[in-house]
Amino acid sequence: MSSQVRGGTRWKRFALVMVPSIAATAAVGVGLAQGALAASFSVSGQDFKVTADQLVGDDLIQYGSLAEGAVLGSKEKTKHPVTISGFSRAEITNMCQSLVTPTPIGNITLQLRTGNKGRPAVAENIYLDVAELDADAKFDQLDIGVAVGDGSHTTKPVPGTVADGGLFSQRAKKATLTNVRQKAWATTAGTFTLPDLKLRLLSGNQPCYQDEK
Repeated sequence: MSSQVRGGTRWKRFALVMVPSIAATAAVGVGLAQGALAASFSVSGQDFKVTADQLVGDDLIQYGSLAEGAVLGSKEKTKHPVTISGFSRAEITNMCQSLVTPTPIGNITLQLRTGNKGRPAVAENIYLDVAELDADAKFDQLDIGVAVGDGSHTTKPVPGTVADGGLFSQRAKKATLTNVRQKAWATTAGTFTLPDLKLRLLSGNQPCYQDEK
């Protein structure tokens, strides 16, 4: 997936997509030896599911954008509307992330679990390209309609920003999300520390949660 333009923010832009490819497994293994994953690779193109008991994030920014994804079985690309959610720092408790990929021998699920046993996963400078989100949410010092990248929290969206043209945008000093169920197209971060990481390749369709009927 091509890297996103992050709407004028001053945070360092690194490329890390934690799950969506079996090819990422080797890179994850290298990171385990150091106890944290630093930005070094970018794999994406499919949506994946994430659950967490809780996510507590500092310096939230959210705005509308487009993510580019692959069309399975072809070289075509397609655009998907997403909400970009960014945090300067986030702690994630009991996280599960999964990607189901069709193969000639049937579906294979790549599943990653971390952040339990009283040790949350910790991400620095993290962005999530979210297509769907269900959670209980609390926002501290919320500003809706602010210009992305403006630290004053006073100005409205201006021409040339991703929030221009009526697209959604907001900021908050702190966000607390509980009972999180999320479908996303990419996760990028400066560093992602994953305690007690368990990564498994499972036969069949075994995502972190099933879609509601």
